[in-house]
Amino acid sequence: MTHAPTIGGVIDIPDALIATQSAYNGEAGRAFVAALPGLAAEFLERWGLRRDGEAMYGVCALVLPVVRAGDGRRAVLKLQPVDAETAGEPVALRLWGAAGAGAVRLLAHDPETGTMLLERLDGRRSLEGEPDADRAVRVIAGLLAELTAVRPGAGARMGMDAAGAGGGAGAGAGLRGLGEAVARMLAAAPDVVAALVDEEERGLVRDCAAAVREVAGEPGDRLLHWDLHFGNVLAGEGGAWVAIDPKPLVGDPGFELLPALANRFEAGAVGKRFDAMTGVLGLDRARAAAWTLGRVLQNACWSVESGARRLAPEQAEIARVVRGSV
Repeated sequence: MTHAPTIGGVIDIPDALIATQSAYNGEAGRAFVAALPGLAAEFLERWGLRRDGEAMYGVCALVLPVVRAGDGRRAVLKLQPVDAETAGEPVALRLWGAAGAGAVRLLAHDPETGTMLLERLDGRRSLEGEPDADRAVRVIAGLLAELTAVRPGAGARMGMDAAGAGGGAGAGAGLRGLGEAVARMLAAAPDVVAALVDEEERGLVRDCAAAVREVAGEPGDRLLHWDLHFGNVLAGEGGAWVAIDPKPLVGDPGFELLPALANRFEAGAVGKRFDAMTGVLGLDRARAAAWTLGRVLQNACWSVESGARRLAPEQAEIARVVRGSV
């Protein structure tokens, strides 16, 4: 999260947030940005909050540190557009909260606007700052073990089909299913191969697609964070590490490993990190490898769609190492 300035107590919308919303969400993103000052004022009043520090922002959200007037609790007000990725966040946070898993606690939520009141963590301390990368990976693995232990019930999974194999955000409240993402990436794989200019990388993508096909029939039934990299783990009360900013879906825990392999990338550490995470989570190595190659394929699809004609070097190296690990 980056700090945003304020002028006279009124939110000054950061240029970077305006640019990303316009680029990713077009007219809807520009409308969201234009509505932000009024939206913030509405929920500060509705939930009895007062500002308590600099605003922060990421790619899609504006976050305001606040204090709840009724009990003095320190919290943050998170304002973000509702879309396929963000609609499931409050659903997942409630499920993890009920299970006592290591995710940020949801204090209040407005379904219409997607506005959330969350417990306040230490935004200055993330796993990005942990000097021991091996320890940071073990922390990620421990959090993933807690988060993916949760199996969402049918009510939370209303966006999935009866077999639990697919689905988008149904009725604006259901969790997405991994099966639909798999279908999309496999359908796109031939075009990705054709677009790449490096023959070895074409072979990597073919192998990624083949590995995913082997496991696609069993996409899994666990609650996934999907984006648990080092920057999405903040220090909470007592120094405990807490996961934030999920882009949740229901699927196989093996689909969770790539962010910690790619973040703070070290080519020689990929195999060691993969071993550490599969060990802590108790995953079948072959299935975890297949799902990790699926994440590489998913990223390759997005990169080619954006005009790239080569794989990102760290993605290619992860694919090579993971492919050869089983």
